[in-house]
Amino acid sequence: MSLMYGKEKDDETDSFDPGFISFFNKLPPKSPDSNGTIRLFFRKASNDDFYSAHGADALYVAQHVYHTKSVLKYLGSGGKMAGLPSVTLRPTVATSFLREALTSRQLRVEIWIPEAGHGKKVSRFKLDKEASPGNLQAVEDLLFVNNDILSPPVIMAVKLATTPTVPGSAGKAKTKTIGIGFADTSLRQFGVADFVDNDAFSNIETLAIQLGIKEAIVSTGTVSGATDRDFDLRKLKDVLDRCGIVITERKPSEFMAKTIEEDLTRLLALPTIGTGTAEGPTVIPQLNLPTAPSAVAALITYLSLLSDSSNHGAWTIRTHDLGQYMRLDASALRALNLMDSGNISGAKNTTLLGLLNKCKTAQGTRMLGSWLKQPLVNIHEILKRQDLVEIFVEDSDARRTLQDDFMKLMPDMNRISKRFQKSVASLEDVVRVYQAVLKLTGVIEALKHVNVETERGRELIKETYLSNFEEYAASLDKYAEMVEQTLDLSELERHNYVIKPDYDPRLRKLADQISAARDGLDEEHRDVANDLNLELDKKLHLENSATYGYCFRLTKNDSRAISNKRKYIELGTVKSGVYFTTAKLKNFAMEYQEATVAYSRTQSGLVKEVVSISSTYTPVLESLNGVLAHLDVILSFAHVAVNAPEAYVKPTVIEKGTGDLVLKDARHPCLEVQDDISFIPNDVEMVKDKSEFQIITGPNMGGKSTYIRQIGVIALMAQIGSFVPCSMAQLPIFDSILCRVGAGDSQLKGISTFMAEMLETATILKSATKDSLIIIDELGRGTSTYDGFGLAWSISEKIAREIHAFCLFATHFHELTALDQELNHVKNLHVVAHVSDSDTQSKERDITLLYKVEPGVSDQSFGIHVARMANFPEPVIRLAKRKAEELEDFGTEQAPSQESQFSPEVIENGVQIVEELLKTWASRTPSAAQDEDVVMSDDLSPEAQLAELKDCFSTYQGRMDNNPWVQSLLASL
Repeated sequence: MSLMYGKEKDDETDSFDPGFISFFNKLPPKSPDSNGTIRLFFRKASNDDFYSAHGADALYVAQHVYHTKSVLKYLGSGGKMAGLPSVTLRPTVATSFLREALTSRQLRVEIWIPEAGHGKKVSRFKLDKEASPGNLQAVEDLLFVNNDILSPPVIMAVKLATTPTVPGSAGKAKTKTIGIGFADTSLRQFGVADFVDNDAFSNIETLAIQLGIKEAIVSTGTVSGATDRDFDLRKLKDVLDRCGIVITERKPSEFMAKTIEEDLTRLLALPTIGTGTAEGPTVIPQLNLPTAPSAVAALITYLSLLSDSSNHGAWTIRTHDLGQYMRLDASALRALNLMDSGNISGAKNTTLLGLLNKCKTAQGTRMLGSWLKQPLVNIHEILKRQDLVEIFVEDSDARRTLQDDFMKLMPDMNRISKRFQKSVASLEDVVRVYQAVLKLTGVIEALKHVNVETERGRELIKETYLSNFEEYAASLDKYAEMVEQTLDLSELERHNYVIKPDYDPRLRKLADQISAARDGLDEEHRDVANDLNLELDKKLHLENSATYGYCFRLTKNDSRAISNKRKYIELGTVKSGVYFTTAKLKNFAMEYQEATVAYSRTQSGLVKEVVSISSTYTPVLESLNGVLAHLDVILSFAHVAVNAPEAYVKPTVIEKGTGDLVLKDARHPCLEVQDDISFIPNDVEMVKDKSEFQIITGPNMGGKSTYIRQIGVIALMAQIGSFVPCSMAQLPIFDSILCRVGAGDSQLKGISTFMAEMLETATILKSATKDSLIIIDELGRGTSTYDGFGLAWSISEKIAREIHAFCLFATHFHELTALDQELNHVKNLHVVAHVSDSDTQSKERDITLLYKVEPGVSDQSFGIHVARMANFPEPVIRLAKRKAEELEDFGTEQAPSQESQFSPEVIENGVQIVEELLKTWASRTPSAAQDEDVVMSDDLSPEAQLAELKDCFSTYQGRMDNNPWVQSLLASL
């Protein structure tokens, strides 16, 4: 990406009117949100259109797009660096930047266009488009024409209500009732949820993760911010911020459900309109929920859905049940490394999404992202997915055929359907659907020939895919006929999307005129070549110039052949040659141009008709899109399972609360595929009431974190229907995976690492059940050793004694391993490290990390060994060892001091020897003198002083060797 230079750049600078600075400074303030808003101004130029950014936005663009401030211009008086910072962007660069700003950087976007009536220099603009991460409607056609939306823009509104815990009670105990309305504008689908939440708002966090919320609308608080409601709003915003959700505040008046029934009746595709009274059935049952309708009302207002007629009768609504999926929180998303924040595609092999995403379609990638955040808890649905994956694992030919020959050619039907509904689709969209319909026949044939050995497998293929595809193919037969009758398919090879001339007599007549004009152009080309005695096409070129239209071109050397200046009219000379024409060529070119324009104008009405007919198929296309996405994800799971370094296996999934977790040769799926890594697998066995709580100790970098996280990843993979990286796997269904494995200040603005850790742990204690999987890594490191251990012990005991969830607790508090003496179902494990004595005299030991997990306790963490591996300075290492030996006691009695190891006589004699040595040295070196009684000699250099000390040592060497207390003192130094 680069700016335009030379004359083009000067033209851009000239297009800024001095009055613009005044206009810019008077613009209304941006939305008061933490993520920021980018304003771009669209400008017309003589040579090309472009965008500009100013002020703080210009600095942001310079830093994040061009990565240099040298691209900045400073408008206004005051000279360089004193005016208004400004930067320009080409349209392609601007759209790329805005796309990234909305999807990855979670920013808001405003696009301003010139007001009508202004000339070249524009000083006043008006707001044309606004967009946010959850609302891309206004910019979809601008930013995502050639780019699929891989992460659905889901936005939610939150209505918070409180009621007394005891009805009629005047006490302060209140229940938080949450009403949620959410919308996926790409699918035109509403959703609602109504539930009771705790003080940590863990249910809202779960719902936000499950739905992949990008933006949340909340009500503004009071000015004072001192009420209970304001306190709850602040906590709610903290939770949303932790999930990386953009927060938009709206007036409380927008959360009113007065007209919600009327509004939804206009927006939803309803078969009939009922009264909604007690006498008749309610058309929209979601309106009976106590709080959610108010949230939906705020959504409709914010998205301005009623103002767009294409939305009327196009939306659907559903109720979301939190309990139908496994609960995940933001910490689990990070700990299990499910996906990159802001990037649904996921970095290849470094996130679980990136690893599993071998999907060939945009809709498949979106569905995979949803599945990862919505693991199933229904065992029958889990088994269905697993069985489908198994079918394509065993039949590699069918899998490859479906992926390579069909899935990769399928367009994103949702996007095309939406363009049909908004009447902005083109003939290219019509053709893309037609091509997909033709491929559908091949998909059906490939599925019919899948090698399935069991009756259940055949039924699954038929029920899930074949029946649906055959139904859609039958419905779309008429669509294919319509396209074949109306479009000129012979032009597709040249990427021309036109109506067939025979479809309309007017088009036929214009097509004949175009053909005749084209023939005339070719004939004149041949005549001129013969007249000038030049080779056709090699010497004499017939070109359609952007400047001159159809004309001839010769190189400067060949232009000497033109002798008849009256017959051959010279148009211009450029570096590439000389352009000229003839009277006949001008006439044919004009005829061709006029006929082509007339053809386009005549067919435009027919194009609208074709697009209008195509739009009636959108319900079928949207249903087809869902089944294609499902097949794409299943094929991707099978591909990954087969092509892993060691093949994955189908896990045995057991009903919730009835089984144990047993894994053989378990591996971390993302780590084992990294280059230059030979992953060492481990067995896992967690038995209810016997070893459900496991404490893992061992060296730093020994693999504790990887071990506990891979168990969480495998459990999640099993519940989305995937095969898992083990040689054998049996798992119960978990209702949630709750993690506490590292928090940073960046996750919660203004909250310390330790506070973030405590907040996450509090959520675990409030949310966990006996059917949860809890993963805790290094709890209590952000405070003193004693406080940290106290918290780790109390939290562990709470989980093990009261909650009885499956829990993996990795720690360096070795005292915590004593918990197995109090509770039978607590088991101690450690990661193995081989320690060898490399130097008997210095007692230095080498450590080899084996990455194996075995029963038992590790009595030390080998942190100093890791520091040596990191090339710490040797004096730092020695001091660390000394201090560690002084402090370490592992709960045993205080280690005996040096004095208690020797008799008083030995100590007294040793002290006397040391005093005599120091006095002798001091008498010889003035800088070593400690008091006025010491005799001072002439100044000596440091080298001479050291020589005197060595001489003193040799004098007293024999007495020192015979005193063990002195030897001990010297060893400690």
